[in-house]
Amino acid sequence: MMQTYISILRGINVSGKNLLKMTDLKKLYEQLSFQQVSTYIQSGNVVFVASEQKTETLAERISHQIKSTYGYDVPVLVRTIEHWQNIVANNPFAKDASKDPAFLHVTFLAAAPESNHPDAILSKAMEGEEIHITPEAVYLYCPHGYGRTKLNNTFLEARLGVSATTRNWKTTQKLLEIAQNIQQ
Repeated sequence: MMQTYISILRGINVSGKNLLKMTDLKKLYEQLSFQQVSTYIQSGNVVFVASEQKTETLAERISHQIKSTYGYDVPVLVRTIEHWQNIVANNPFAKDASKDPAFLHVTFLAAAPESNHPDAILSKAMEGEEIHITPEAVYLYCPHGYGRTKLNNTFLEARLGVSATTRNWKTTQKLLEIAQNIQQ
């Protein structure tokens, strides 16, 4: 049975490092026999269809192929469309009309956090920032901009003890839209 997946790569095309054109990334996915491959913006967002497999297996295959083709060690997270829909639906800040969606971000977690010290994490929040931690994702509201927050991906990975990658709310929603259009 075929399944629609969303994959997000961490650490490509950032500050001139691990450069990877989306056309090349799309070809790499197609070489793995994935179908209906679609990329979105330059930060390693790929929607694809594959025979149903464990998301961890798919992530390992993609990561291995990037390593063998380009020499980059790139963490890859893969989620089913249903899983992604749940993450989008459970964003507590998206339902709050007083929150500007431009300042919403989702940090996708590779696994449930090994440790969750909310006080230590909250102590790093700037005035007005809000954070909501779940086993699958960390929802952030950063009204001063993600570039200025201390609640960034590196900090959350260290505090939670898991690999993660962050996307803004617009990208998170767009990837779901692309996946839904492919699935139709």
